[in-house]
Amino acid sequence: MRDYDDITSFLGDWGLFQRTIFFLLSISVIPNGYVGMSMVFLADIPPHRCKLPYLNGTGVHWNQSLPTQVINGEIIYSRCSRYKWVNTSRTEFLNDTESCLDGWEYSTERYTSTIVTEWNLVCEKDWKAPLSTSIFFVGVLVGCIASGHLSDRYGRKVVLFLTMALQTVFSLIQVFSNSWEMFCVLNFLIGLGQISNYASAFVLGTELLGKSSRVAYSTLGICVFYGLGYIILPLLAYFLRGWRMLLLAMSLPGLLYIPLWWFIPESPRWLLSQGQVEEAEAIIQAAAKKNGITPPENIFSEEESMEFLQLTSKKKSQHSYTYLDLIRTTNIRNVSIITFFIWMIVTIGYYGLSLSTPNMIGDPYINCFIAAATEIAAYILTWGILKCTPRRIAFSSTSLLGGAVLLLIQLVPSTELFPTVVRNMGVGVSCMASRTGGIIAPYIAFIGTYNKVLPYILMGSITIAIGLLSLFLPETKGLPLPEKISQVPPLTCCCSRTDPSPEIGLDDNSKRVTGQHSSSNL
Repeated sequence: MRDYDDITSFLGDWGLFQRTIFFLLSISVIPNGYVGMSMVFLADIPPHRCKLPYLNGTGVHWNQSLPTQVINGEIIYSRCSRYKWVNTSRTEFLNDTESCLDGWEYSTERYTSTIVTEWNLVCEKDWKAPLSTSIFFVGVLVGCIASGHLSDRYGRKVVLFLTMALQTVFSLIQVFSNSWEMFCVLNFLIGLGQISNYASAFVLGTELLGKSSRVAYSTLGICVFYGLGYIILPLLAYFLRGWRMLLLAMSLPGLLYIPLWWFIPESPRWLLSQGQVEEAEAIIQAAAKKNGITPPENIFSEEESMEFLQLTSKKKSQHSYTYLDLIRTTNIRNVSIITFFIWMIVTIGYYGLSLSTPNMIGDPYINCFIAAATEIAAYILTWGILKCTPRRIAFSSTSLLGGAVLLLIQLVPSTELFPTVVRNMGVGVSCMASRTGGIIAPYIAFIGTYNKVLPYILMGSITIAIGLLSLFLPETKGLPLPEKISQVPPLTCCCSRTDPSPEIGLDDNSKRVTGQHSSSNL
């Protein structure tokens, strides 16, 4: 049977159909950029101190009522305690301190309200602010586990729009949260849609676009538009200083994506995998007409149509791979462990840095804007680097550089490794590992409220560690993708290049050389 890319080659590489799909799917992830980072402003902790209602009319200034403490080398008035007041004819305070029994007063210089000021998530409740973000990433973790199975069963398009609706609807409901517990439950549900929407858009785009467009789509498309969403966040937050209005402004644009349902088709590849040949052929014919091309009268031959119709029953008789296959042999087990660890640490560093922007020196809105703009530039640079640099060297060098920079701050005032039969599971488990890092990251950022240097030391150290660890992974640039578990190459020694494994092209059972590799792994 002919390869799908060969069958649809008459469509061309960059016609109106491909450009439309590239743009529409890319803009669908813009909300992911600002929703995923919104807690930077929604849960920021403004300067605060105990309320001192008994000082009204006494002539005593509040600085006589508060003890001092040292944070980041700076002497400030206590955020969580006050001197006990003695109600006598003369103004007097005891040396003993007490908690903020009358609540807190918050600075409104930067925000009119955040979820911290709304529900007093400070002092003995300060652990609740980072937990709010961690709960979001727990939702992302669950969504990561479920989205792949749902997408394979019900289709890429259905899951894409379902998760976009999930994210939009629950964000709108979250605006009216009347308790921290309600906010967190909704944050979990929003997280479910966050990664599923992004992953579905990514997969749908790579399956609808041709080979020559996929690398550009995965970097200049889906990633850059995510960065554009991120860069919108500080702009909205600057003009909307209350958390409810900011959240509402981020939620409403989701309604604008409803019309995209009629412009984005289902993946013909997925339809063919389900034996729905006529539906797949109709989409391909429509794409040809949009590109101004007359399609063949019969895109699929009768034999090919019969093979696709029998595909579902054939799958049942084939070997069923499970997550245990990711650790079945020594080579794939080593690759899996290192890859999962790398994904987790990268996510800790990424979200740890992003969520720490309010703790950095300078204006948090400018810090966030610069971080987002830098991210867009990095995606564009990555597109160029991946075209000409070995994968291991590209990842290791940037990780080492990033880790070194993080360590020096205190001085300043891939998926190609997994075989086709378990690639989706490998990416899925790696995604789960990265979401575990996302759950941890808010607490790395939270440390910065007490010590601005320590989070960067932690993130810098572990980033350098994975940069060195990644050098042991086998190189993949210019090598065919492994199809079977037996074809996974062993770990390598640092900077040496991995030669194609002698087992590449061997059947798992007979180890017979076939000399052929599928030209498409999708």
